[in-house]
Amino acid sequence: MGTRTDAALAQVVAARADLDAELDRMEAAARAAVDIPAKVRREPVKAAGVAAGTAFLVLGGPKRLFRRAKRAIRGEDEPLPSELLPDEINKVLRKLGSDGKKVQLTLDKEFARYLDDRAKERKKEGVLAAAVALGTTALRPVALRTGRQLVERMLNPDGPSFEEQMERIRNRRRDQHDQGSAADGGPRSGAGL
Repeated sequence: MGTRTDAALAQVVAARADLDAELDRMEAAARAAVDIPAKVRREPVKAAGVAAGTAFLVLGGPKRLFRRAKRAIRGEDEPLPSELLPDEINKVLRKLGSDGKKVQLTLDKEFARYLDDRAKERKKEGVLAAAVALGTTALRPVALRTGRQLVERMLNPDGPSFEEQMERIRNRRRDQHDQGSAADGGPRSGAGL
């Protein structure tokens, strides 16, 4: 029975040591990932690029670029009139005559002629709008992927920083262990689990 207990105790102590080592690695990785000043000191141009890219995405840069491209292709949108007064419409309608049927026929004919005249322009505008929509659809995944890569690079623990953080954690653990050993009067045992 004593041998099995000692073996179980040894397994628990080994598992605890493995857990401590894994926690140390995780802590070092987290500290290295968020150690932005160290990353900036090592690679200032890359850090500036990541910051600029992140700002570009956060401030809606892709959406603004797509809007500008659309404006460049289709032209400026006409500003809406501040107001369209019914009095003005009534004046124009009165000039067409007092017979309601004739006015209605005239409006129908004029509107049909207007639609025929504008058909070619509408087709052109439809093609341009489709091209802009296609371009937007094609470039959106690229912009999203680039944004994800920027975030991953920003949060990626690099080698030197990770090793530096691991060394700090090991030193802290060693100091804590030495202080605990001195307070107990000897090395720690696995007892008291």
